[in-house]
Amino acid sequence: MHEPGVTQLVLTADMNLNGSDNCTPPYDQGRIPLIVLYSTVLIIGLPANVATIFMTYRQVRRKNVLGIYLLSLSLCDLMYLGTLPMWAAYVNAGHQWMYSSIACKVTSYVFFNNMYISIFLLCCVSVDRYVAVVYAVESRGLRRQKLAGMITLGICLVVAVGHLPVFTMSEGNVETGERRCFEPGQSTATVTGFNYARFFIGFFIPLAILVVTNRSILANIQASTSLQERQKVKVKYLAMAVIAFFLVCFAPYHIILLLRAVMYHYRDFQEKCHFENSIYTPYTISLGLSTFNSAMNPILYVLASDNIRKEIRHGLASFRSRSTLQPRCTDSS
Repeated sequence: MHEPGVTQLVLTADMNLNGSDNCTPPYDQGRIPLIVLYSTVLIIGLPANVATIFMTYRQVRRKNVLGIYLLSLSLCDLMYLGTLPMWAAYVNAGHQWMYSSIACKVTSYVFFNNMYISIFLLCCVSVDRYVAVVYAVESRGLRRQKLAGMITLGICLVVAVGHLPVFTMSEGNVETGERRCFEPGQSTATVTGFNYARFFIGFFIPLAILVVTNRSILANIQASTSLQERQKVKVKYLAMAVIAFFLVCFAPYHIILLLRAVMYHYRDFQEKCHFENSIYTPYTISLGLSTFNSAMNPILYVLASDNIRKEIRHGLASFRSRSTLQPRCTDSS
């Protein structure tokens, strides 16, 4: 055995230094798919949610309890979609935030607020349908618009207060460093705590609620003798679609959040940066995938409603009658 020479020590130090500095995530990977995804969601979701706001507002005026949740969900999704152009520009600029720190924090605050408000409203829709189907007689006195409005307001306030620490996090200070806006860099205790809370409170519990309520709805409908087989099949596929789209949109993102939270406790992985770099591209794609839910909600929940479909048919019929009457009036004149 011999003592290492000075040259060997210098080379080892240089290798360690280069390894520790090699913590820059691959920002260019997934840039085009992410921009295409944001643009597609915006093109589909914007008109769909504007249309459903109009239709669900008519239902609210007719004292429809479910309409409160669906209207709130569409408004929430519309605000959520409103942040996508800024995120698309951010990704296109190589993850360089072109605006101020307060703009970064406000945009992130609105983005994540509306993501979780939307998730909790999806739970409200499923619970309301569950109560209306399984406890059809008993729920007549419970399902009231005032209660639905109070629940919606409570969800908005709790989520808004829960995300206030966003304004104190250094990840939103874009004036310092490389102008990154809430990029998943080296985890801190605060970020790790948020990741655990978002997984269990913002994903796992809502998923359990959706599974239990939709399974109970399906079992009750299948046991019904007054419904036709075609109606039962429709309810079955709708329940499966609700859970499937929830998993596709939100499971990848929240699983990665959980992995990042767990890896925070293993300092070796934190120092080597291999885990953060390898998971960065899946993280950004999964975050973009979560926005797809905003485009699908109007189709799954609003257009699947019998009352909404009646509104659409009535609107189309009145439009056709007007378009056929107009030429006759001009001919007679």
